[in-house]
Parts: sequence; C-alpha cells; structure tokens
Amino acid sequence: MIVEKSSRPESSRTNLHALPDAIPPNALMRLLPPAWLPFVQLARIDRPIGWQLLLLPCWWSDALAGVAQGRAPYWSHLALFLIGAIAMRGAGSTWNDLVDREIDAKVERTKYRPLPSGRATPHAAKIFLIALSLVGAAVLLSFNAFAIGTGLASLLVVAAYPFAKRYTFWPQAVLGLAFAWGGLMGWASAMGSLSAPAFLIYACAIFWTIGYDTIYALQDARDDAIAGVRSTARLFGDNVRAGVGAFYVAAVLAGALALYAVGAGALSWLGLAGFGAHLAWQVTRISKDDPASALMLFRANRNAGLILFAGLALDGLALSLFHS
Repeated sequence: MIVEKSSRPESSRTNLHALPDAIPPNALMRLLPPAWLPFVQLARIDRPIGWQLLLLPCWWSDALAGVAQGRAPYWSHLALFLIGAIAMRGAGSTWNDLVDREIDAKVERTKYRPLPSGRATPHAAKIFLIALSLVGAAVLLSFNAFAIGTGLASLLVVAAYPFAKRYTFWPQAVLGLAFAWGGLMGWASAMGSLSAPAFLIYACAIFWTIGYDTIYALQDARDDAIAGVRSTARLFGDNVRAGVGAFYVAAVLAGALALYAVGAGALSWLGLAGFGAHLAWQVTRISKDDPASALMLFRANRNAGLILFAGLALDGLALSLFHS
C-alpha cells in the first residue's frame, strides 16, 4: 500500500498512533510511559485484531467439543486461551519483525515499525520475545499433557512463517497453518486427544485465514512487488475476489462437516450460516485498488468469527440445560 505522506515532520510519525493500521488511542496507551510504546507496537497491542483472530479458532474448537459432549464451553479454558493468544500473538509478531526488519524498511505501511525505525533495538526485542513466550508457556502448562504437546508442535510452523514470503506466493497458507492451530488446541485441551471434528474445524480456520489474510495483503501489493515479497494477493491479481471467495466457501464447507460430525443442533448451524453470510458480504466488497476497504474487511473478520462461536457456545449451553 502507498500511504499518502503526511505534512507533519517525520519524527511526529514515530509515536504510537502513527502506524497506519493502529486503532485510535485509548486510555491504557495514553498512560503508558513513552519508552514502553515501541514494545506495545511490537506485540501489536495497538492492533488487537491479530490476537482476536488467533483466539477465535481456539474458542470454536472448545465450543465444538462442548457440543460433542452436550455441555457449555469450558469458561476457564476460554479465559486461558485469551491470555495465551495475546501473549503468543505478541511473541509471534516480535519474531516476525525481527526477521523482516529489512523488508519492513522498504514498505510504506511498515517502515515506521519499532525495529526498522530504530525505536527498539534487536537485542531489546529478543528479550521481549522471551518474556512473552514465558507467559505463553505458563498458559500452555495449565492444560493436559496431550494439549501441551499439541501446542509445542505449532512452534515449527510459527518459526517458518516469516520466511515463507521469500520463497512462495502462498505465505497466507503457512500463516493459516499457524493461526488456525487453535482449532486443534481447544479440542485437545477438552478431550485429551484429537479426532475428525478437530481436524475439520482446523481446516475451516485455515481456509478462513488464507481468505482474510489475502484481503489484508492487498494493502501492500504494490510495495511488495517492488520489495520482491510474494503473497496470494499478488498471485490472484485481478481475480482476487474469486480467490478469496473460493477459500471462504471451503471454510464454510469444512465447518459444516465439523458440525455434522458432532451432531450439532440448530443454534450451531445458525451460527455457521451467519458466519457464511458475513464472508459472502466481504467478498462482494473486495477491491484490489482500495487499501482502506481492505483493512476494514480484514478487521470485520472478528465479527464473523464471533458469530460462529456464539452459535456453537449457545448450542452447547442449550444442550447442558436440556440434560440437566
């Protein structure tokens, strides 16, 4: 994406709120010491959509396990996944920024990030990465042994993701494998094993991630071409709407198979229908030449994911009340 240059001095662009895709200032960010602000940006606390999208497959999977067992979601697990998603999204983003700092310096949307702009040093970022990883480890150790092993296996995919864009036009697929891992974690933490419904909801989340991250990548397609960065947004080109639409259809079909596998009730199916309708609306709005619209549609996926979770959670709650 080519961002229109501001008339303000460049130094003023380096505050917390200068990054193009950050949310508006909030009270917490205003109260933080200025020295902390680069680390807020490294962890993407100013862009919460990342941890929200990482969290939702975890919640889907836990709620799906609840439907399979005729119970409400494990609320304690949902809270742990929330903490873990924030910490591990921060750790993953810091790792990504360490690996990509030279590329980020060449892209208008990312060149003011803490590392390419010099507001944080690589050494400080590595220490911050370790601290966030320890928080994530503490959350992971709260689950059963099978879930711990499942969570550790995800680290291989997470570590590989920043390098994917250098060698393939499908980095969104690698991101999908990593960001959708919660589709396995929720089930593993509830059941102590994995079975077909878990892999199906994982597939649903993978296809969903490829779709929404392709929309996100539309913001950078022009600069990515100059920097030699590959993406599905560049690969699909003028056919990006059809490409995203195909992955969204695949996500809904995989979700339907997951629901069928657990004998889900009407509320789960209603949630999936709402999820699919939201994705269809997104596809109708995609424009490869409108970066602002791409960011809006990408962020809207939080609501799409919450619709599906609400259907699953309410179905499980209804089943628990019926059985009681």
